[in-house]
Amino acid sequence: MVIVNARAKFNPPLPVGYYGNAFAYPAAVTTAGKLRENPFGYAVNLINKVKGEVTEEYMHSVADLMVNKGQYIPVTERSFMVSDLRYFGSRETDFGWGDAAYGGVAKGGLGPFPAVTFVVPFKNAKGEEGVVLPIWLPPEAMNRFTKELGTCVL
Repeated sequence: MVIVNARAKFNPPLPVGYYGNAFAYPAAVTTAGKLRENPFGYAVNLINKVKGEVTEEYMHSVADLMVNKGQYIPVTERSFMVSDLRYFGSRETDFGWGDAAYGGVAKGGLGPFPAVTFVVPFKNAKGEEGVVLPIWLPPEAMNRFTKELGTCVL
């Protein structure tokens, strides 16, 4: 599942100063076998495709579903959720300790979502900027992921 910020999806736009929620949890569906058989880019493409499907109409449909069925709590079993926090603004927040090097979670999971992670901005010791996507996997899976990532061209 991908947490998609839908604030920019509305026309007319949401009012300035609106602080309510405006997000959806679209799911990219595949099998473990297909994930294993394909390069890492396969999963990236699935995520990009599903993010692009979140439109204003999609958001209205989610709102209608919530009105008819009550609060929506996504199924977390056999799911992995990713949220992009690159534009959250935590790097610009000044706590008086100097520039932020990292602003993200310290461990995997978030409340009722045991398999969630966040894409966060990062600056290394050389001042080079990039992103970090922390993941928590069993050792065997982590070894495979590391090997696959080393050969992946995105």
